[in-house]
Amino acid sequence: MAQQQAILAGGCFWCTEAVFGQLAGVTRVQSGYIGGHLADPTYKQVCSGSTGHAEAIRIDFDPDVISYGDLLEIFFATHDPTQLNRQGNDIGTQYRSAIFPVSEEQRAAAKAGIEKAQADWPAPIVTTIEEADIWYPAEDYHQEYWDGEGQRNPYCLAVIPPKLAKLKKGYADRLVKGEN
Repeated sequence: MAQQQAILAGGCFWCTEAVFGQLAGVTRVQSGYIGGHLADPTYKQVCSGSTGHAEAIRIDFDPDVISYGDLLEIFFATHDPTQLNRQGNDIGTQYRSAIFPVSEEQRAAAKAGIEKAQADWPAPIVTTIEEADIWYPAEDYHQEYWDGEGQRNPYCLAVIPPKLAKLKKGYADRLVKGEN
């Protein structure tokens, strides 16, 4: 089957990119911006909260290896979808929990994924399903951030390892060999 794409926003894109980049069947994870009103936004503009964009990741994946539903399950397990417009200390609409389906099938799967995930969370899930409009790749220095600069960044060192531990504990069978 041909490659597919998924677009997810679950707070800081450095953190979500680090998680999804370790999954078997994921061939590329790109950090970027989506859902706003300003063309070609910069990181500084998006971080201001004034553009309406979310920090997000665009995942290229092989559905014969990992399904869109599996990606959603991991998405809900590795961030807090009950926090409105924030993840931890990152506060603002740019850090919202959102799914940007690229097809009607993905839209239906996103609705079902939210319903399924709700059973695992004591508070209501606030993840939105939004239109997959124009995707803007983040600046080059944000790409594969955890594998480079991120492992020296105190913020990343505090936030990413617990996410990776959750991933390895609950989804070891879905990791690229050598990552678990």
